[in-house]
Amino acid sequence: MSFDVDKELAKLEEATTGQLIERFAELFGTQTHSRHRTYLIRKILWKLQTNEAGDLSERAKKRAKELSKESELRVMPPTTLDKKPVAAMTIDLKVKRDPRLPLPGAALLREYKGKRYEVIVHATDFEFEGERYRSLSAIAHKITGCHVNGFRFFNLVEGGK
Repeated sequence: MSFDVDKELAKLEEATTGQLIERFAELFGTQTHSRHRTYLIRKILWKLQTNEAGDLSERAKKRAKELSKESELRVMPPTTLDKKPVAAMTIDLKVKRDPRLPLPGAALLREYKGKRYEVIVHATDFEFEGERYRSLSAIAHKITGCHVNGFRFFNLVEGGK
């Protein structure tokens, strides 16, 4: 009687996970901790095929042992690795920054009603009196108490003039 893979696969796919675990134990002689249906079906089907077609020949098993003795099996990487530099990967991102703003880290100074105010420019926001703000207009509003264009308040005009 020949082994029909499709027929066996259909039977295994209809089986419950519990039935697959029992069949695995029956074929392999050991319990499995896996409840993964696809894994169990593949392992059972493989075992059924090897039982039907036979295992590796004695010559193939002997050659595999010879190869495994000759090869160097590493469990850990060698301690004396060549320290070759890793290629630096640079990504050229175009960040849309307002050209009127100075570079991050710069301080904007403004004197208003006899008092001097300082704002630190960050990459994505601004720092004023220890607090972070998303816009210069919000800082200008905090200072003046009314809505003011932040760029005009801090004398930042198009082209840096």
